[in-house]
Amino acid sequence: VQLQASGGGSVQAGGSLRLSCVASGRTFRRPTMGWFRQAPGKEREFVAASGWRDDITYYADSVKGRFTISGDNATNTVYLQMNSLTPEDTAVYYCAARQGAVLTSARYYAYWGQGTKVTVSS
Repeated sequence: VQLQASGGGSVQAGGSLRLSCVASGRTFRRPTMGWFRQAPGKEREFVAASGWRDDITYYADSVKGRFTISGDNATNTVYLQMNSLTPEDTAVYYCAARQGAVLTSARYYAYWGQGTKVTVSS
């Protein structure tokens, strides 16, 4: 599975960005797509994840109510709509994929995109 993330950029606090991640290659019967982020000097952390064929979605508490993960089956694309951004959201954002249940730990995701940088200024 190849994942290509895009959509990062610089925005002021309170602004919005939408990240995209296009998946290609091997297909899963029950794929889960996730977004993670890593800020400078910090460990990679979970942001959001959703089952591609089931109605299960998880969000980190820090983004709940501000971020929305969604998918487009026709184009094999998963999105992360990010609203009300704060400087604490500054990080490199990674999309990831796994076969099976929706999990929030990065160690369970076998496939990763290259990352897209999001910078939020105050």
